[in-house]
Amino acid sequence: MEIKLQELLPEDYEKLKEYFGYRNPGTCESVILDSYLWKKYYQSKYFITENGLMWILNAAGETFSLIPLSKKENLKAAFYELKDYFNHVLNQKLNVYLADEEAVEILNLSPDEFCVEEDRRYFDYVYEGEKMRTLSGKKYHKKKNHVNAFYKEYGERFEFRVMNCQDREAILEFLSRWKETRNIEDEYDRVDFEYEGIKYVLEHCQMINSIGGGIYIDGKLEAFSLASFSEEENTAYIHVEKANPDIRGLYTVMSQQFLINSFPYVEFVNREDDMGLEGLRHSKMSYHPVNLVKKFNIMEK
Repeated sequence: MEIKLQELLPEDYEKLKEYFGYRNPGTCESVILDSYLWKKYYQSKYFITENGLMWILNAAGETFSLIPLSKKENLKAAFYELKDYFNHVLNQKLNVYLADEEAVEILNLSPDEFCVEEDRRYFDYVYEGEKMRTLSGKKYHKKKNHVNAFYKEYGERFEFRVMNCQDREAILEFLSRWKETRNIEDEYDRVDFEYEGIKYVLEHCQMINSIGGGIYIDGKLEAFSLASFSEEENTAYIHVEKANPDIRGLYTVMSQQFLINSFPYVEFVNREDDMGLEGLRHSKMSYHPVNLVKKFNIMEK
């Protein structure tokens, strides 16, 4: 059987959603919106067999894959189909990144054949929804101080708004401003690709489902978040969270307001990984996660 690689297209969103629903491993990579946000960065292509959907990705000059989107009982067969494609079509060994813990357990790969390593940089941070909405308790005392300072300064001047397709220009203008103020060292230029991914999703938001929100201060957009919701996991996945860093408490208020207004009853909040960046790790830990979702790299020997 000849395998034909397919592009990740907006019009295929509904068809592909079925494959993302086969398992619920709790990683941001297992959410369909994440795949569209990072489609350009990964130059994403895929092929589908009776065992599931297999990714062929390319970034930083390397071709690799993610765990196949497959039912538990078909995952092992799908993985070895993927291995066969890499070995005999691409003529290279298989590297799978950001694999979830359940998949690693199901595959139970031989250490003679594969090296399987935890990658702490890409563990997802999961929080209790109610704690993130209320910031109640001693652990959040500093957060509450920042929130109170924000309300004291901007209480009459700010407004939270649900944002979607028609707000695209305002969102992109804000993100351009945000990029200029944030001096982020990233050898892979992920900030630029993230901007392009957000733009792509907003341009096709009639087909690609997302949930957006922003905070306006004096009529100007100063914070923005983009998320998706997993009903099966009762989890909000926060894929994008940006705020003017010069406004004290704004990040915390944005996070809180977004959940209160868009996810008032969600049980868990996944705020993705820290990419191994020390400042981001400190920030995510300061919200006291209830779980870190492990991820692994699988490399064929």
